Amino acid sequence: MDKEYQQYLNGLVEWGEKVKNKLQESSISEEEKLHAIQQVEIWQEDIYELLSKEEENLDYQRIQAIRLDGENIIQEIRRPQKKDSIPYGKHQLPELPYNYNALEPYISEEIMRLHHTKHHQAYVDGLNKAEEALYTEKKGKEPLKHWLREQAFHGSGHYLHTIFWFNMTPTSKKKPSGDILTQIKKDFGSWQNFKGLFTEVANSVEGDGWAALLWSPRSGKLAIQSFEKHQLFQVPDTIPLLVLDVWEHAYYLQHKNDRASYINNWWNVVDWDNVNDRFSKARHVKWDLY
Repeated sequence: MDKEYQQYLNGLVEWGEKVKNKLQESSISEEEKLHAIQQVEIWQEDIYELLSKEEENLDYQRIQAIRLDGENIIQEIRRPQKKDSIPYGKHQLPELPYNYNALEPYISEEIMRLHHTKHHQAYVDGLNKAEEALYTEKKGKEPLKHWLREQAFHGSGHYLHTIFWFNMTPTSKKKPSGDILTQIKKDFGSWQNFKGLFTEVANSVEGDGWAALLWSPRSGKLAIQSFEKHQLFQVPDTIPLLVLDVWEHAYYLQHKNDRASYINNWWNVVDWDNVNDRFSKARHVKWDLY
């Protein structure tokens, strides 16, 4: 590796150590401190990987991406913590809980990086613009219905993607366990019945959209639903537990138009611990059954 680049990358590693030391001395909560330090360590692992590469295999664009990742980590750390709410027009892109290449070979690094930093960011920006127009008297010349459509489209995109990232992990257990498995068996008969129906729903989406496992407080049961264009076909008064993005941007670079292969691959990265955690909170919401 070129000596200049090696020194630069080693300097980033050292800077990461200083950041971790500062975090240890900070007054933020232990939970926030641990999360921030873990993000820095994941970032440092990416640098060590680059340092181990031979000159001919060195990806200089990756070096630039790592630098930007470091800047994003600092921005995340500096954000005010423990908010009770987000002001209208101030939504931000969430950090991924794993590296961009962590879900390979099932989902490629190129897709994850583009999907997160470009597509999800666009939904965040669009939602912020719509909320400013609706709630902060910055409507401009567009009619009210325009901004309501924008809020529905971009808000659905932002919230569903936020669930989607945390629904996945590189250390997937491949199948559910615990309370969510008990409920799946109760409502769908078996894990295989549920998996087959969810896969069929995901493949059935016409054009762009999502498949979702929902908790329905009105029925006290689980349900599976497709969201086409992600703001259509939604069922009010339900809580998404597990979502799968089947817009082409989620898989085309890797699978072209073979959506079925993408869906089959995705089952290998589902974070059932996250789904279980969402279910444990959601099932406390239970209305009068009708």
